[in-house]
Amino acid sequence: MNLSYRPGNGIGVVRVHATRLDAAVAIPFKDQFSAAAITGEGADAGVVLLDLEEVEFLDSSGLGAVVAARKMLGDDRTLALAALRPAVEKVMRLTHMDRIFPIYPDAASCPPGQGSAEAV
Repeated sequence: MNLSYRPGNGIGVVRVHATRLDAAVAIPFKDQFSAAAITGEGADAGVVLLDLEEVEFLDSSGLGAVVAARKMLGDDRTLALAALRPAVEKVMRLTHMDRIFPIYPDAASCPPGQGSAEAV
């Protein structure tokens, strides 16, 4: 599991560099997300965009890790998602998480400071 952080377009972008977000990597994901977006360089970003472009598979543990990441940010910050592959988008839709997370086609599509649930 490897995550990278970069500021971009007035938001913090956390990119997942793994093809699977599942039980085997859920704990390292949460630890690295916290290090990037909570205590690290992204601690001041009001909107954190989780770029899932490389993720081809998401199971319930991976979904739980994404929800935990949202909770880590607190109520005054937003976690948005971007670049969902079809299988990941299907999980988000079937679990109604697409109503919870703003979802964008790619990282560049997230407007600065945005995060309303009406994204895509």
